Amino acid sequence: MQPATLALIESGTAKKGDVLGVARLAGIMAAKKTSDLIPLCHPIALTRVAVEFMVDAADHSVLCTATAECMGQTGVEMEALTAASVALLTIYDMCKAVDRGMVVQSVQLREKRGGKSGVYLGD
Repeated sequence: MQPATLALIESGTAKKGDVLGVARLAGIMAAKKTSDLIPLCHPIALTRVAVEFMVDAADHSVLCTATAECMGQTGVEMEALTAASVALLTIYDMCKAVDRGMVVQSVQLREKRGGKSGVYLGD
Protein backbone atom coordinates (compact mmCIF):
# COMPACT_ATOMS: atom_id res chain seq x y z
CA MET A 1 0.00 0.00 0.00
CA GLN A 2 1.02 3.62 -0.19
CA PRO A 3 3.06 4.90 2.77
CA ALA A 4 0.33 7.45 3.55
CA THR A 5 -2.27 4.68 3.76
CA LEU A 6 -0.16 2.76 6.24
CA ALA A 7 0.30 5.94 8.27
CA LEU A 8 -3.49 6.37 8.47
CA ILE A 9 -3.86 2.78 9.68
CA GLU A 10 -1.11 3.12 12.28
CA SER A 11 -2.36 6.46 13.60
CA GLY A 12 -5.96 5.31 13.86
CA THR A 13 -7.12 8.33 11.86
CA ALA A 14 -8.68 6.54 8.90
CA LYS A 15 -12.07 7.98 8.01
CA LYS A 16 -13.85 4.72 8.88
CA GLY A 17 -12.12 4.34 12.26
CA ASP A 18 -9.82 1.74 13.84
CA VAL A 19 -8.87 -0.26 10.76
CA LEU A 20 -6.95 -3.06 12.48
CA GLY A 21 -9.49 -3.40 15.30
CA VAL A 22 -12.38 -3.74 12.85
CA ALA A 23 -10.36 -6.08 10.61
CA ARG A 24 -9.54 -8.30 13.61
CA LEU A 25 -13.23 -8.57 14.49
CA ALA A 26 -14.17 -9.24 10.85
CA GLY A 27 -11.62 -12.05 10.65
CA ILE A 28 -12.89 -13.70 13.82
CA MET A 29 -16.48 -13.44 12.62
CA ALA A 30 -15.52 -14.88 9.22
CA ALA A 31 -13.83 -17.90 10.80
CA LYS A 32 -17.09 -18.67 12.58
CA LYS A 33 -19.02 -18.40 9.28
CA THR A 34 -16.65 -20.43 7.11
CA SER A 35 -19.15 -23.24 6.52
CA ASP A 36 -21.64 -20.64 5.23
CA LEU A 37 -19.08 -19.21 2.80
CA ILE A 38 -17.21 -22.25 1.46
CA PRO A 39 -19.35 -24.91 -0.23
CA LEU A 40 -19.04 -28.40 1.31
CA CYS A 41 -17.10 -27.06 4.31
CA HIS A 42 -18.82 -28.46 7.40
CA PRO A 43 -19.57 -26.40 10.54
CA ILE A 44 -16.96 -26.72 13.28
CA ALA A 45 -17.23 -25.76 16.94
CA LEU A 46 -14.19 -23.51 17.25
CA THR A 47 -12.60 -23.17 20.68
CA ARG A 48 -10.29 -20.30 19.74
CA VAL A 49 -9.77 -17.85 16.88
CA ALA A 50 -7.08 -15.18 16.91
CA VAL A 51 -6.22 -12.60 14.27
CA GLU A 52 -3.00 -10.66 14.68
CA PHE A 53 -1.37 -7.96 12.58
CA MET A 54 2.21 -6.87 12.11
CA VAL A 55 2.85 -3.52 10.43
CA ASP A 56 5.91 -3.54 8.17
CA ALA A 57 6.82 0.12 7.71
CA ALA A 58 9.76 -0.63 5.44
CA ASP A 59 7.54 -2.58 3.02
CA HIS A 60 4.42 -0.40 3.50
CA SER A 61 2.37 -3.47 4.35
CA VAL A 62 0.30 -5.16 7.01
CA LEU A 63 0.91 -8.86 7.64
CA CYS A 64 -1.96 -10.88 9.06
CA THR A 65 -1.71 -14.13 11.01
CA ALA A 66 -4.90 -16.02 11.81
CA THR A 67 -5.05 -18.98 14.17
CA ALA A 68 -8.02 -21.29 14.66
CA GLU A 69 -8.38 -24.18 17.10
CA CYS A 70 -11.00 -26.77 17.94
CA MET A 71 -11.23 -29.82 20.19
CA GLY A 72 -12.63 -32.07 17.45
CA GLN A 73 -10.90 -34.59 15.19
CA THR A 74 -10.73 -32.23 12.22
CA GLY A 75 -8.47 -29.53 10.88
CA VAL A 76 -9.49 -25.90 10.93
CA GLU A 77 -7.22 -24.54 8.24
CA MET A 78 -10.17 -23.31 6.16
CA GLU A 79 -11.38 -21.28 9.13
CA ALA A 80 -7.93 -19.71 9.62
CA LEU A 81 -7.51 -18.97 5.90
CA THR A 82 -10.99 -17.44 5.77
CA ALA A 83 -10.22 -15.30 8.82
CA ALA A 84 -7.01 -13.97 7.29
CA SER A 85 -8.62 -13.31 3.91
CA VAL A 86 -11.60 -11.44 5.32
CA ALA A 87 -9.42 -9.47 7.74
CA LEU A 88 -7.23 -8.31 4.85
CA LEU A 89 -10.24 -7.54 2.65
CA THR A 90 -11.64 -5.45 5.52
CA ILE A 91 -8.44 -3.40 5.60
CA TYR A 92 -8.83 -2.86 1.85
CA ASP A 93 -12.48 -1.88 2.24
CA MET A 94 -11.79 0.59 5.02
CA CYS A 95 -8.90 2.25 3.14
CA LYS A 96 -9.95 1.99 -0.51
CA ALA A 97 -11.09 5.62 -0.61
CA VAL A 98 -7.46 6.73 -0.21
CA ASP A 99 -5.63 3.83 -1.91
CA ARG A 100 -7.36 1.64 -4.50
CA GLY A 101 -3.99 0.19 -5.51
CA MET A 102 -3.55 -1.88 -2.35
CA VAL A 103 -2.79 -5.55 -3.00
CA VAL A 104 -3.88 -8.57 -0.97
CA GLN A 105 -1.47 -11.40 -1.66
CA SER A 106 0.12 -14.60 -0.43
CA VAL A 107 -2.68 -15.98 1.70
CA GLN A 108 -1.23 -19.35 2.66
CA LEU A 109 -1.31 -22.10 5.24
CA ARG A 110 1.79 -21.87 7.45
CA GLU A 111 1.09 -24.62 9.98
CA LYS A 112 -1.56 -27.23 10.70
CA ARG A 113 -1.79 -29.81 13.46
CA GLY A 114 -4.45 -32.46 13.88
CA GLY A 115 -7.11 -33.82 11.59
CA LYS A 116 -6.66 -36.83 9.32
CA SER A 117 -3.53 -35.51 7.62
CA GLY A 118 -1.60 -34.76 10.81
CA VAL A 119 1.07 -32.06 10.93
CA TYR A 120 1.86 -29.64 8.10
CA LEU A 121 4.64 -27.08 8.36
CA GLY A 122 4.84 -24.68 5.42
CA ASP A 123 7.57 -22.27 4.44
